[in-house]
Amino acid sequence: MANAVQKITLSSSRDIPFNKLVLSQSNVRRVKAGISIEELAEDIARRTLLQSLNVRPVLDAEGAETGMFEIPAGGRRYRALELLVKQKRLAKTAPVPCVVRDAATTILAEDDSLAENIQRAPLHPLDQFRAFLALREKGQSEEDIAAAFFTSVNVVKQRLRLTAVSPALLEFYADDGMSLEQLMAFTVSADHGRQEQVWQAISGSWQKEPYQIRRMLTEKTVRASDRRAVFIGLDAYEAAGGVVLRDLFQSDDGGWLEDVALLDRLVAEKLKAEAETIAAEGWKWIEVAIDFPYGHTRDLRELDGVSADLTAEEQATIEALEAEYAKLETEHDGADELSDEVDQRLGEIETALGAFNDRPVIYQPADIARAGVFVGIDAEGKLLVDRGYVRPEDEVPVTEPEQGRGGEPDAGALDGAEPSAPIIQRAVITIGGQVAESEDEDDDAVKPLPDRLLTELTAERTLALRDKLAITPSVAFQSVLHKFCMDVFSRYSSFGTAMEVSVRSASFPVQSQGLKDTPAAKAIDARHKTWEERLPKDKAGLWDWLTGLTGDEQAALFAHCASFGVNALYEKGDRYGGGVTPHAVEQRIADADRIALAVDLDMVASGWRPTVENYLGRVPKRRILEAVREGAGERATQLIDHLKKGDMAKEAERLLAESGWLPEPLRMADADQAATVDAAESEGDGKALPEFLTGDDEETPTDEADESRMIAAE
Repeated sequence: MANAVQKITLSSSRDIPFNKLVLSQSNVRRVKAGISIEELAEDIARRTLLQSLNVRPVLDAEGAETGMFEIPAGGRRYRALELLVKQKRLAKTAPVPCVVRDAATTILAEDDSLAENIQRAPLHPLDQFRAFLALREKGQSEEDIAAAFFTSVNVVKQRLRLTAVSPALLEFYADDGMSLEQLMAFTVSADHGRQEQVWQAISGSWQKEPYQIRRMLTEKTVRASDRRAVFIGLDAYEAAGGVVLRDLFQSDDGGWLEDVALLDRLVAEKLKAEAETIAAEGWKWIEVAIDFPYGHTRDLRELDGVSADLTAEEQATIEALEAEYAKLETEHDGADELSDEVDQRLGEIETALGAFNDRPVIYQPADIARAGVFVGIDAEGKLLVDRGYVRPEDEVPVTEPEQGRGGEPDAGALDGAEPSAPIIQRAVITIGGQVAESEDEDDDAVKPLPDRLLTELTAERTLALRDKLAITPSVAFQSVLHKFCMDVFSRYSSFGTAMEVSVRSASFPVQSQGLKDTPAAKAIDARHKTWEERLPKDKAGLWDWLTGLTGDEQAALFAHCASFGVNALYEKGDRYGGGVTPHAVEQRIADADRIALAVDLDMVASGWRPTVENYLGRVPKRRILEAVREGAGERATQLIDHLKKGDMAKEAERLLAESGWLPEPLRMADADQAATVDAAESEGDGKALPEFLTGDDEETPTDEADESRMIAAE
């Protein structure tokens, strides 16, 4: 006969008056954590007590019950009830539901207290999301839900945002197939199909970090901080039907704009409208672009306009602001630190006074009729209008006026008259497209860098070298003197030098996007503008003005002018004498290295960082891996060596952002190598070429396959 299973007996439950309850010293909870007593009291007041207290009878010395009960498990609930009693919101004798343990039990009170706190399982985030969703569907707002559960509205929004995730991925998360951080990363996009594609693509890989999921879901979008997005504004974009992807779980810098075509159309329309407004001023031509290349005003004459005069009201406002500024400075002259209010007011005054300095420029109508305007977007996303540039073909020819019958100038040939009415051209918006790249590559061997990439990189180096030389007068003087000596003394040859002392500034027909926004370009432009403002308007007075400068001023101006002669550009050499020869390019680079060593040029300090656009997306995968290995180490290389080229380039950009790594064309040349330039010039055998140029033997392809590989490499 089988033994009968012994049935367990549960502890009885009963209502006990609050004033018959006391806290037990056996409660294991000592550290305050989680919801505060005040919040728990408010929750009990709203919905009453949801969980009974665990109590034991208090015995006297003889072991008899005293009518009092101690609480080993449920101390926080007791404290919350005690607070409600003190607030007279609960009667002292109010019955409290309790589970009463047998006084004769062998289970320790500490055991019960510990079990109650350890054995309870926290709610799964997905269950919390579904519960919040049910409450919202039944009429509660996000604010009401947050207030009811003493959490922030943002937490509720984050949980509810999980509705944007594919149900298939939610179930996968519920089965512990992915982490909560990975699930949250999918909320940046509401496209369930794309979410499932991304998960399918990375689920088989050991590397599926949340940032990779976000990047893959937003790879065809535009950041809200992009100059185009800032220019039109997110409100205008969303009003036109555009969708902004947001990440509630991390700082997203304003989000991502999903419809890039709509963004470009809105930008083009707004730029065109601005250009048409400016065209009404009577300009002959207007060029419109999102971004103009560095040197786009070369060979154009800039008009000398006159700043508009201040009105009496504006002058009075300026005087009042200056008086207030002086008064505040006087009142707080001895203070160690200004108060926030005073500091803010001083900043407001400085901003207001600065606005008066930016006066509109007035041009003569005859000048406007032959000049033009550049309309674009600056780096901060603001409208950029650059007026008053005259093309060479629009300059008025200098001719003698024709004589009439009476010896007077003919009325039609008076000074300033035009043979025909000026024609104002309509603005044409041109937005450059992205350079197409080929995924075909040969990873078996490292080929020389493409000529275009070399030219772009050395264009940036030339600008940085110019900027560095301009603030190093002694080296600039010595560089020019060096060139003078080679020109004057017949024993030297001035062939293939970097210092083109004419001064003839080399242009950059091939350049990477954003070259004009680099720190070196901005520093050169600011320095040039400062000197330009000091120069006399009349060319006849220039000599006397230069004579009046101090020695330091002359040296600084000399260095600035000399820096424009630097040409450290790589360009494809012509073996047949139609242009610069490969040997001349080699000597130019070597000469530039000599100057770079003298001024201690550092492209990292000049602001250059490897990006997908300026290097990593332009070279084969093997060069990307070599760059990461040199800049971030072997471990970082192993993290990306399995990726496709596009993803590899993006990850390499992140890994190398603060590494200080530079491609070989931008590195500082070895001093010993620079010292051997003379020997290389005499031998001319090509052994002094930098490593990034080695292997470029310029042999004619022997078949179509070879030719295709060369084109792909470039």
